[in-house]
Amino acid sequence: MDRRYYLDLAGSGLRMPIGADLVLHERDDEAGTLRDGSRLGAVIVEAAHRYHTPLAIPLMDLSVEKEFLLETLGVSPSDIPTFHFSAPPGEEALARVRRISDRALTPRVQATADAVRTVARHADLLPCGMSIGPFSLMTKLIADPISGVYLSGAGVSGDEDPEVRAVEEALEMALAVIERCIAVQIDAGASAIVVCEPAANRVYLSPKQLARGSDVFERMVMAPLRRVKAQLDAAGVDLMLHDCGELTDEMVGWLASLDPAMMSLGSSRKLWEDAARVPRTTVLYGNLPTKRFYAPDLTIEQVEAMTCDLLARMRAVDHPFILGSECDVLSVEGAREAIVEKVAAFCTCGCDG
Repeated sequence: MDRRYYLDLAGSGLRMPIGADLVLHERDDEAGTLRDGSRLGAVIVEAAHRYHTPLAIPLMDLSVEKEFLLETLGVSPSDIPTFHFSAPPGEEALARVRRISDRALTPRVQATADAVRTVARHADLLPCGMSIGPFSLMTKLIADPISGVYLSGAGVSGDEDPEVRAVEEALEMALAVIERCIAVQIDAGASAIVVCEPAANRVYLSPKQLARGSDVFERMVMAPLRRVKAQLDAAGVDLMLHDCGELTDEMVGWLASLDPAMMSLGSSRKLWEDAARVPRTTVLYGNLPTKRFYAPDLTIEQVEAMTCDLLARMRAVDHPFILGSECDVLSVEGAREAIVEKVAAFCTCGCDG
C-alpha cells in the first residue's frame, strides 16, 4: 500500500480502537468462532465498520504461534498454555521447526488466514494480519528468559551457558514459525501485518547494559524484526509495529528505524515526545490507557479530557497520528458496558482547538 494511504488516514482525524475482542465477546460461541475463519473474519469486519475505520485489524491473540510451534514439537495440546523449556530445546527440536513450512497448519493458524481472506472480500477495508514478534514469542517459550537474555547481554555465549543457548534456540524457532504464519496471511490477501513485540522492553532487556554498549537489543530484537520486515517488503506488505511495553527512548528510536507504516505504543509513552524519534512517514497510533477502561475510578469525563489533551499535543508537534487504544480493547466480564462507553467517548467526543 502506498504510504500516503496511512498518512491520509491520519490527516482525516480518524479515531479508532483495536476492537475485535469487544465484538467477539458478543458471539454465542467464542471458541468456535476462533477456529472458523469465516465467522472470525465477520467479527473483524463488524469491528471495523462499527468503529468507522478502513483498517480491519484482527484479534491481538499472541498465543497462536506458540500453539503451532509446540504442536510441531509434539507437546500435548492440554500442556501448551503452561509449557516452557527449562533447558535448551536441542538440535532435534530445531530441525523439526526449521521444516515447519512442510507441516499442516493448526486450526487457529488456518482460521487466522481464512479470516484475512474473508476481510479481503470487502473493498472498503484494508485486510490486516496479526503476528507476535520473535523476541516476545521467545519469552513465552522459556521458563526464565530474563536470565538468559541478561547473560547474553553481558557477553556470555550459548556455547558457554545453557540459559543463553535456550534463549538463542527458542528465538530461532520463534522466527521460523512467525515467518510461516505471516506467509499464510500474506497469501490470504493481507495488505499489512501488525507485529506485536511487547516483551521488547526494559523488563527483559537491561537499560544499564544497553547504556554500557551491549548489542543484545540489536541481536535479539532488531535482527529478527529486520528479517520479518524484509519478508513483508518482498511481498509488498506494510508493517504495523506494536510495542506496549515499558520502553526507553533509545528503544523507541531503534524500533522506529524499521520505518513501519504505523507504530503503536503503550500509554507509558508520551507520543508527542516520541514524535521526534519516529520518521514523519510513520503514523503514530494510540495510546489512551484502555487497559484501565474497566476501572470505575477512570470516568468517561477523564477519558474525554485525556482524548482532547492527546489530540492537542499531537497537533502541536504536527506528526501524523491516529488516536486509539494503547493495545487491543479487551472485554472484561462485569465491566463490558463501561468499557464500551469509554471507547465510544474517545471516538466521538468533541474537543476545542
